[in-house]
Amino acid sequence: MPNTELKPIVHSAAWKTSELATRTDLTVDLGERQLDAFHDALQQALATGKPLGELRPGDFPLASIAHDIKDWKHRLSHGAGMVWFRGFPIDRYSIEEWEKLYLGMGLHLGQPVSQSNLGDLVGHVVNIGDKDRRERAYRNNRKLDLHTDRCDYIGMFCLQKAKSGGVSGYASALAVHNEIHRTRPELLEPLYEGFRLHRFGEQPEGEPPITEQKIPIFSISDSYPNVIYIRGYIDLAVQEGFYALAENEQAALDYFDELAASEEFCFNATIEPGEAVFTNNCLLLHKRTAFEDYDEPQRRRYLMRLWLSDPDRPASAGVRAHKTSRGIEKRQDRGTYYSGPGYANPSVDDGY
Repeated sequence: MPNTELKPIVHSAAWKTSELATRTDLTVDLGERQLDAFHDALQQALATGKPLGELRPGDFPLASIAHDIKDWKHRLSHGAGMVWFRGFPIDRYSIEEWEKLYLGMGLHLGQPVSQSNLGDLVGHVVNIGDKDRRERAYRNNRKLDLHTDRCDYIGMFCLQKAKSGGVSGYASALAVHNEIHRTRPELLEPLYEGFRLHRFGEQPEGEPPITEQKIPIFSISDSYPNVIYIRGYIDLAVQEGFYALAENEQAALDYFDELAASEEFCFNATIEPGEAVFTNNCLLLHKRTAFEDYDEPQRRRYLMRLWLSDPDRPASAGVRAHKTSRGIEKRQDRGTYYSGPGYANPSVDDGY
């Protein structure tokens, strides 16, 4: 719990959907200058011969658009918490080249971290598991409710959209916080207290299946707000018998979900091919509708994902314990499929 009285959070990312129409800091239409800079940097990165995990910002130099990058980072941290890029020429490069270009761009916005036990710095968001909830959500086609991931910034780059569905949704967790403070302030306390999260079998060897400490949904460190919300991993921990929710905890989680999913707080949009969306995962929630793919393999929904860490961002011990500086540890004995006892209850869903 915070040591001071709970107050509304004042931040440019505390928006409601009705306010987004007037925001000028959400979109970037990439022009020839930026695309040329990415192209030249890609050629230098390719010339190094380094694999993705060894690339550093100097291997993907973007000095010619340093001012743009500074502006994009400011928008993510101090603006709406989202930047929607348009105009990437998706037919210009191979998948392998796009991996390096996208990772190279990410290197200038944060530090890429592993997204699963596979150690993937660039996550390939494709349907492998269909609706099997034991498969990590970025590798199936299920509906995903609003949640956060284990990083500070998320990047999603679309190469091919689905035949139908696959619509993304975004909500400001800060605006939800402020509405709870205004209408049901007593429910903020359990959200600041936090919950022990199920780890979906991705914990390092020898560690327990749920977090050893409570992970706060809301926390503030040195005036920086942080949000961590994965309802599915709270519910899975409860389902597997690690703990039970108190009445006020259940009420707080349900009210959070109700507000965040409402039209007042959540807007929906499809990421089109050639578009990339970066969001501040410390401030915003995201979701996805279920989708249907085309039958032809080359037309199936295909996005690339980045998880970026910001080591300079102040955060509580609980936040750092959940995210870690490396993301999810790579393990040779595990992949992205959960084989534990949970998910007997079809209402339980995982997060990311």
